[in-house]
Amino acid sequence: MLRLLLYFLRLFITRRTLLYLHNFFTSILKPITNLIAKIMPNQSDDHNSDPPPPPFDPSKPSIPISYPINSLEDLDSASYFTSFHYPFNKSTVPLHPPNSALPPRPRLLVCHDMQGGYVDDKWIQGGHNSGAYSIWHWYLIDVFVYFSHNLVTLPPPCWTNTAHRHGVKVLGTFITEWDEGAAICKKLLSTKESAHKYAERLAELAVALGFDGWLLNLEVKVDIGQIPNLKEFVSHLTQTIHSSLPGSLVIWYDSVTIDGELSWQNQLNEKNKPFFDISDGIFINYTWKEDYPKLSARVAGDRKFDVYMGIDVFGRGTFGGGQWTTNCNMSSLLVRNAFNLRVHRLYQIHAAVQVQPTNVALDVIKKDDVSSAVFAPGWVYETKQPPDFQTAQNRWWALVEKSWGIVQNYPKVLPFYSNFDQGRGNHISIDGAQVLSTQWNNISSQSFQPFLEYVDDPTSNTIDVRVDCSEVSFSGGGNLTFKGTLEANAYVSTRLFLGELFMGGLPVRFTYSVKSEGNSQLGLSLEFSSEMEGKKKLLLASQETNQFSSKFDETIVLHQPTKSDTAPGWVIQESSISMNGYTLTEIRAICYRKQPENSEHKSEARSKTTQDPAEYFAVLGHISISTSIQNTEFPPSTSWIVKGKDVEWGGSQGSKTLSLKISWKLKDGWSSRFPRYNIYVEKLIKQAVRPQGRKLETRALAPPNARNGKTEVSGEYLGESQVEAFYVSDFIIPSAISSLKYIIQPCDSGGASQVLDDAPFFQFNVEGQ
Repeated sequence: MLRLLLYFLRLFITRRTLLYLHNFFTSILKPITNLIAKIMPNQSDDHNSDPPPPPFDPSKPSIPISYPINSLEDLDSASYFTSFHYPFNKSTVPLHPPNSALPPRPRLLVCHDMQGGYVDDKWIQGGHNSGAYSIWHWYLIDVFVYFSHNLVTLPPPCWTNTAHRHGVKVLGTFITEWDEGAAICKKLLSTKESAHKYAERLAELAVALGFDGWLLNLEVKVDIGQIPNLKEFVSHLTQTIHSSLPGSLVIWYDSVTIDGELSWQNQLNEKNKPFFDISDGIFINYTWKEDYPKLSARVAGDRKFDVYMGIDVFGRGTFGGGQWTTNCNMSSLLVRNAFNLRVHRLYQIHAAVQVQPTNVALDVIKKDDVSSAVFAPGWVYETKQPPDFQTAQNRWWALVEKSWGIVQNYPKVLPFYSNFDQGRGNHISIDGAQVLSTQWNNISSQSFQPFLEYVDDPTSNTIDVRVDCSEVSFSGGGNLTFKGTLEANAYVSTRLFLGELFMGGLPVRFTYSVKSEGNSQLGLSLEFSSEMEGKKKLLLASQETNQFSSKFDETIVLHQPTKSDTAPGWVIQESSISMNGYTLTEIRAICYRKQPENSEHKSEARSKTTQDPAEYFAVLGHISISTSIQNTEFPPSTSWIVKGKDVEWGGSQGSKTLSLKISWKLKDGWSSRFPRYNIYVEKLIKQAVRPQGRKLETRALAPPNARNGKTEVSGEYLGESQVEAFYVSDFIIPSAISSLKYIIQPCDSGGASQVLDDAPFFQFNVEGQ
């Protein structure tokens, strides 16, 4: 009951209310606490208790994590750059095109704020929660802000990697709050020189870690005499980061005014415009009124797209109400019934009788031609919206798409590869062979996400399409499943990608993997456009499809699909297409049923009614698009330098554990061009008997093998890395093992990976340790 009450209180308590409550209770509790401390003796020595865990020491080797900076002293000392974790926290996926400015149109900024930050996403090499929070509707987003209530919030590299992959800029957060924040601001703004110094430290962090700028959120009152130095801080940070990182952003939050007061204006006006003028934009507080976007646009003039009107998804005083609905009567209904219904039943009512969708606020913002800042979309996850996170998230973002529209397009460049991995799952496969069968999460693993259209009320004769993390994958931990019923001569078309890929003179190769049941078939529809020739639609299919071929300008039959030797049931489809001068604008999946091949069966099929729906099931494992000249030549193992360091032993009698850091680089000194590496370990044991005159040999306990360029793994898959290092933690070594062979498998951006026999490795002798 208390939990339910707190949930509903959270919906209506605003930031201003929290500030008043904080100051009130602080004024009461502080003297009481001091009085109790004087009256009651310290009895800690009279009770035996376990010693507290040692504080986190970022300089010592441990499982790599992302973490914030919590003091000006740590920011000033640049100690972060000497941390053991720093090299692992670098993002490796650049924006495309690099150094690009935001488009001159209304934009959508998404501010993360999920359970305080640094939860499952802090584990750089991946965690063990298949239900971890993630975002996959990147095609609706222009800017992503990673937010927490720490002083300097550094985005975990997994967010930057996958956001950049989809064309989205990423910002960290600098925030000061409460009394501690006021003291920090007093020190930061004590002189013009100190303001410049800390601004430069923030710019250095963004450049070194590969994200794109900062959200500045000063939620404290500032002494009027320090306002000039505050303006110096904002201006110097903006100029410095622009110089070091073209295309970067500094966005000011609507909190402190030009007279130093903590007073949220909820619009752009004369009290906060001086900060807007020296930064790249302003994030307007979310308790604005309906005419404030129009008024703000008028004040901003030709910079109106740099005004981001805030929307709190939790609905705390936000225009429109946030969540699923914006109707105040709906909120009243929920409160009145809160004590009479079970929580899950409340959620059902909440969804069933919604009056106005959450996009009411977005509609107003879009109409007035300014930008939007959506705060805390993790509400769907935190409040466990039914029926499950994936369905609820797809439904919520569908409302955003309905209002705001799609803002990103891909594919844009080649090679293009998607295995539909959401960065979480219950298994991992490589080339159709399963290498992991346990829960995992790593947002860095997320590939290009499909533009799936949400269907709120599917009928019985439609095909349900979803990213599936449970069905065994061809690559990674996800795939697209198509399940439902389909009539014999019908087909269902599903949007996958909306692209802007110009087709040059070279043939382009399309490859995709399919697994299906019965007579279920899956093809691809490719739509091209040309200013001179207009539109053209091609169908890639495994057989002639006379029943609907008239819908396409050309059908390309894939006469010899290849069955995967390492992945039973998977079929690899491939075709090369020349469309010089055209632009690929859309890729769709086509679900249809296989027709009888001999004439007798064809005649029987024609005589039947078309109203004969049958079960349909197919899985799309991956899509790859490349030119013939984009085949990667992987350097042989002799081209690499692989080292192990920071070795630490543990364990007990009979078995021991090993922790160490493995790093690698090419001998020629060039930076590696590979975006990802798979890491395996091969356990080697000594042979007990040796032939006379021969040295004692070792053999693999469970070696990985490679045949015909494909990966066949019977060894142990440890994980993947986006940087040229991997930390092995507490790896258990059976007593019979004499050495460990760590294999680093480079992977290219087109989905190919090096044959394991040719991959670099590090062999570590454990005998006698």
